[in-house]
Amino acid sequence: MRHLPIGILCIAVLAGILVLGLWPFHAPRNEVTWLPDHNGLRFGDYGTVISSGAFNGTGSREAAPCSVELWLQPANDYGGTILTFYASDNQVHLSLHQSLTDLMLESGRSGSPGRAREQRIYFSDVFRQGRPVFVTITLGEQATLAYVNGALARAARRFQLAPGDCTGRLIVGDSPRQQDTWSGQVRGLAVYSSELTAPTVLRHYGTWMKMGRPDIGELDRAAALYLFDERAGDIVHSRAGPGVDLFIPGTYTVLDEIFLEPFWDEFNMSWSYWTNILKNIVGFVPLGFCFCAYFVLVRRTNRAGLVTVMLGFAVSLTIEVFQAFLPTRDSGTTDLITNTLGAWVGVMLYNVARAQWELHQRIEKADQGLDLAL
Repeated sequence: MRHLPIGILCIAVLAGILVLGLWPFHAPRNEVTWLPDHNGLRFGDYGTVISSGAFNGTGSREAAPCSVELWLQPANDYGGTILTFYASDNQVHLSLHQSLTDLMLESGRSGSPGRAREQRIYFSDVFRQGRPVFVTITLGEQATLAYVNGALARAARRFQLAPGDCTGRLIVGDSPRQQDTWSGQVRGLAVYSSELTAPTVLRHYGTWMKMGRPDIGELDRAAALYLFDERAGDIVHSRAGPGVDLFIPGTYTVLDEIFLEPFWDEFNMSWSYWTNILKNIVGFVPLGFCFCAYFVLVRRTNRAGLVTVMLGFAVSLTIEVFQAFLPTRDSGTTDLITNTLGAWVGVMLYNVARAQWELHQRIEKADQGLDLAL
């Protein structure tokens, strides 16, 4: 009975780790709602819209020009993935992101086996005014151009057009493989299988603002046009012929969530990455300390430290496997390494504490023996 508190403490530590690692245990409601006063959708903390089918482009292996028009208003400066063209069998994933007040265009490409080479460009202060902004991105053979409210903001000649750009399923408001939600309003979206010229971009911007839809010519080759004028329901219809419609799921969904992402793909130099590393190590220190004490004092297990570290790895693996089925969590191998390291640190701290306690006991016994001798 004297060791009962150790067992209870171990259960409490394990339960706390499981709750922190798996909460909220289910997919939350998809926070995408229709705007009440004008056409558009509002994206909350966990919101996504997914196309019902894929954009196939020209079907050629050659790079084909394309353009995207987007009328939007961010809710904050936190950022996130605004939209992505994604196909699971295609290494090229073209995506638009908000990074504080900047707009970022990114394209992931296959590099060496198992690795991805990315190219990205930033368009500064696109969202600095906190008001609705109309963005046009044109990808051509010579350059990638970004227009803000009809005016050219930047020309990027080093951002190379690649086969697969503007093809695949379209995800709006989130990343296709792990949670990276964007909050704000989307009032219009159009995709073109051509590189829009500067006069065309300006004309489209003017008609979007005046009439709520662009004046599309036959040479523009509109692949999809979303006016978000349904005001209800879970389908956003394409107004450009038999285009691809958008679907609003009832629960928040990540289209193709990653299972145990390799640590070399997760690695980056951001402050949040290293903060999470530290949290994952510290979070498993109590498990290592308490269970090592349990295996030493209660179970009297041989090689208690090794058993405890293996238990820490098993608990972390269980959490990461279940996280692959929770859209609000990320499943990766970095956490396996850092959690196991944290359990090992807990074992080391217990061994140090136990050695100090045993030393203190020997000193007390020696003092008592000296008193009796005197």
